[in-house]
Amino acid sequence: MKNELSAQAIAQYRQDGFLVIENFLSPDELEFWRTALTEAVARRGGNKLPDRKEVYGKGDDSDKSYYDNVFDQLINLWQDNEKMKKIMLDERLGKMAAQLSGSDGIRIWHDQALVKKPWANPTSWHLDTPYWSFSDRRALSIWVALDDATYENGCLFFIPGSYHKTTFENPGIGKNMGAIFTTYPEFKTAKSVAAPMKAGSCSFHNGLTIHGAHANMTPGLRRAMTCAYMPDGNTFNGTQNILSDEEIARLKVGDLLNNDELTPLIYSSK
Repeated sequence: MKNELSAQAIAQYRQDGFLVIENFLSPDELEFWRTALTEAVARRGGNKLPDRKEVYGKGDDSDKSYYDNVFDQLINLWQDNEKMKKIMLDERLGKMAAQLSGSDGIRIWHDQALVKKPWANPTSWHLDTPYWSFSDRRALSIWVALDDATYENGCLFFIPGSYHKTTFENPGIGKNMGAIFTTYPEFKTAKSVAAPMKAGSCSFHNGLTIHGAHANMTPGLRRAMTCAYMPDGNTFNGTQNILSDEEIARLKVGDLLNNDELTPLIYSSK
């Protein structure tokens, strides 16, 4: 794993709100991640989370067929697959997230498999952090390509520097690629940057960086394994997101999100 970050790479991330790392995984590591994903997805049987099928509300019923064909989204695979748990609880990933974000400790918020099937719809411009149950401008995600992510099959695009100005206001993920610019019109004329990646490469991006992905215009899969990271010390903001009904009943706004069984601390510099 190419897990050592240079001062230049950290500075670039903090300027742009994203960073691409080529050949992040070795060939053997890539094969292990692919095997873990295949096993974890098969075990789920279509459920997005270990305890329920849906996680994000996306439009009304008339929109369901559109969103179902953006990607298959499976969350917290680390909780019910030992191989995925070994991958996601790796302290090296936590240290990278801490270095990039400038935080002392990193917790897993959730992992997420994102599988664009053949001919899948595009993923419209969106933000991540406004969906989550905490509000932290440092929060970020890793996105690891398990297949080549190309212009043809749905590689990521970013709007550099956007995270410096976006807020926790959530315009959602709609059918209209440009809907986010009704909330953030200052970026309507901004130039986006494509991030095609060979399998085994990865990117990190801040959860307030505007990003999206092409449609899959091929008969093959575009598989990616991602993980959202929460800087340690965050508190509940009232949004349910991945939290179960039981957790929601237990929490009140302002409570510390420090349940190691749900959001394990995978790195601390203290």
